[in-house]
Amino acid sequence: MQVSLSDTGGLSRRLEVAVPATEVAREVQQRLKRLSRTARLKGFRPGKAPLAVITKQFGEQVRAEVLSDLVRSSFAQAVTEQKLRPAGGPRIEPIAMGPETDLKYAAHFEVLPEIRVNPPERLAMERPVSSVDETDIDAMIENMRVQRPVFTPVDREARDGDRVVFDYRARIGGKPFGGSDLTDVRIVLGTRQAMPELEEGLRGVRAGEERIVNAVFPAAHPNKKLAGQSAELHLSIKAVEEHSLPAVDDEFFRAYGVEQGGLTEMRAEVRKSMERELAEVIRGRVRVQALDALYKDNPIELPRALIEEQLQGLQLDTARRLGIRDASRLPPRESFEEPARRRVALGLLISQIAQSQGFKPDRERVQARLSDLAESYPDPEEARRAYLRSPEAMRTIESAVLEEQVVDFLIEHAKVTERRMSFSELTGFGTKQADEDPRHMHEPRHEPQDEPHDEASDT
Repeated sequence: MQVSLSDTGGLSRRLEVAVPATEVAREVQQRLKRLSRTARLKGFRPGKAPLAVITKQFGEQVRAEVLSDLVRSSFAQAVTEQKLRPAGGPRIEPIAMGPETDLKYAAHFEVLPEIRVNPPERLAMERPVSSVDETDIDAMIENMRVQRPVFTPVDREARDGDRVVFDYRARIGGKPFGGSDLTDVRIVLGTRQAMPELEEGLRGVRAGEERIVNAVFPAAHPNKKLAGQSAELHLSIKAVEEHSLPAVDDEFFRAYGVEQGGLTEMRAEVRKSMERELAEVIRGRVRVQALDALYKDNPIELPRALIEEQLQGLQLDTARRLGIRDASRLPPRESFEEPARRRVALGLLISQIAQSQGFKPDRERVQARLSDLAESYPDPEEARRAYLRSPEAMRTIESAVLEEQVVDFLIEHAKVTERRMSFSELTGFGTKQADEDPRHMHEPRHEPQDEPHDEASDT
């Protein structure tokens, strides 16, 4: 086999390979002979057809398979001999593949860059220092009260903050449609849970009142048949309920899983949860700084093939999260260019550091991460077994653990300064929790009697 290598600019390479015609012919003949032992042809007993007949019947197909296999194997052999590290699969350019001639082709591909990582002592980052104070716990418990409001019927007109309970009949052109008739709909006024016209129409209503409201479904409504349609909403008001916060008592504690110990145990549980969150936030901030510093301090030339792979993955992940299935509506690639470059660069840098430091995935960390993942499933043991049966899933876990080890290495050797910060500064807690409802629905929805509101994640 003859090989010639040329540099075509940057990380691009052109590898020209020639495999002797005798080797091609020998491999074709061997495969035809093996095929003749089992082939079933009309007029011949199984395995008794003459080789000439087998060649006439299957020769072209076998030769095509041999050429494909030889291109694959010879390319692998050539990059090994040339000590190359391809960044992706090659683009094959046929040069000569005819009968009685040497197999010749050119492979175009990119190689991984040579990476020299600067000493981590050059990196600088800031570690937040914080703690959970009693006032933080007070604020958290108050927020937990906000998450579980109490609604009491009142005999007056509805105003912002009240919850209105009503039956709902919507008509478009005088006709009902799927989901047009609902009972016991609950809307808290002032929280943007419904179309603006509906919420405005509910202000000032009293229990027992009937109202008709004209509204237009938003153009971005998830039901395309309703999007932009004008509707007549017939409302039968059942109750107007005043909002208040629950008492901090045993019933409140039980709602958050504290069966015994009263307020003392409740505050202890809240503190543990807040301290756990605080540790995660601090760890996350330092991790991001470490990776940002590593990326900025070690600029490297990147293979375009790897960037394109990440671009496509980021596009598809974003589309999946947004519920986009139409390929023509994918988010523009340009917005993912820098995140894709960062991912590729950090992947190469982390791999180089792990290799140079001799890091292997820490088994205890792998098992801990596996347990955490499994616990998020209804049947943790079955989930754990499923992960263990999947080499790909376990490789993903091991890669994440190896990255953690590299980040720990960077933080250990970098210049780290400390900055005192409060719990609210670090977590953002207490800025919007009390006055925002996360739903922002475009139409009213039916809520079960025992779930009169959406809850934020419990602390």
